[in-house]
Amino acid sequence: MSDLEFALDTFGDVTRDAGGALLPHDQVIRNLIAEAVLADEVGVDYFGLGEHHRDDFAVSAPEIVLAAIAGQTKRIRLGTAVTVLSTDDPVRVYERFATLDALSGGRAEVILGRGSFTESYPLFGYDLRDYEQLFEEKLDLFWHLTNQQPVTWSGKTRASLTKTQVYPPLGPNGLKTWIGVGGSPESVVRAVRYDLPMMLAIIGGNPRRFRPFVQLYRDAYDQIGKAPKGLGVHSPGLIAATDAEAQDIAFEGYRALRDRIGRERGWPPTSADEFRQEVEVGSMYVGAPLTVARKIASTIKALGLQRFEMKYSMGTASHEALMTSIGLYGREVVPLVRELLAKSS
Repeated sequence: MSDLEFALDTFGDVTRDAGGALLPHDQVIRNLIAEAVLADEVGVDYFGLGEHHRDDFAVSAPEIVLAAIAGQTKRIRLGTAVTVLSTDDPVRVYERFATLDALSGGRAEVILGRGSFTESYPLFGYDLRDYEQLFEEKLDLFWHLTNQQPVTWSGKTRASLTKTQVYPPLGPNGLKTWIGVGGSPESVVRAVRYDLPMMLAIIGGNPRRFRPFVQLYRDAYDQIGKAPKGLGVHSPGLIAATDAEAQDIAFEGYRALRDRIGRERGWPPTSADEFRQEVEVGSMYVGAPLTVARKIASTIKALGLQRFEMKYSMGTASHEALMTSIGLYGREVVPLVRELLAKSS
């Protein structure tokens, strides 16, 4: 499986210092750049940043941070762990990523989605009632910008374009664009309609429950007579020297984030038992290197993935813990996964 890719991503979760105090956002962003540089050094294939507009995540402008990372890395591919296209302008998104691609020497990618948080809708003046139309129209325009310039396009969500060239032009390899899917069959079919690779956000439950979506993706490609463009999974995880250490670190950070979101959405508080269930049979990749490698290999085989992408930030878990996790992921987990898959093939 030489084409198999291993990725890391983060939302820029606001972490705690050694004394337990939350770090300021500017320090979190600087720490994040150091984390990306380490990911490049240990051989990770892709580094992604999520876009959020709230106080528990520090990254609201991923492309700016990615540009800083591009200047300090050599080979790792750089992109998002979802750009919320519904509340952005596709032309500006194209311009920013085309610029990032130029700065990085052709290493830029983008994952487009609607996002699991909705704070960007009121912030930028959009109505949640237009949720579906916004994404559908803006994705259509973005596809034209990356595939058919000059662009002639019209819709209801932004001004029309007529034979418009947008700059800077992309390089010879274009811009790899993924569709982020959280569990909607319509989103799966949309990815196939635009002939784009699909990134499944599996953040809870047994990953095998997504097999119907994988089969739908492949069946839809069969119907149009093309080979699938690629399939990836994004899931949370954290690696430490032992299973117990990893679980202790991850649970505290996870609980802080999960309960904060739960209060907003009406969920009950999480528990240690719920967390252990996710670690043992769900979509939480937490443990020592061999433990995590076995679980990743199992998911890759079960779903037929071309990319596994671990959200390595775990709520308020410290920068130091994240650096350890990144180092173990690149140096130990990835080689172990490849070895396990080779033995089972």
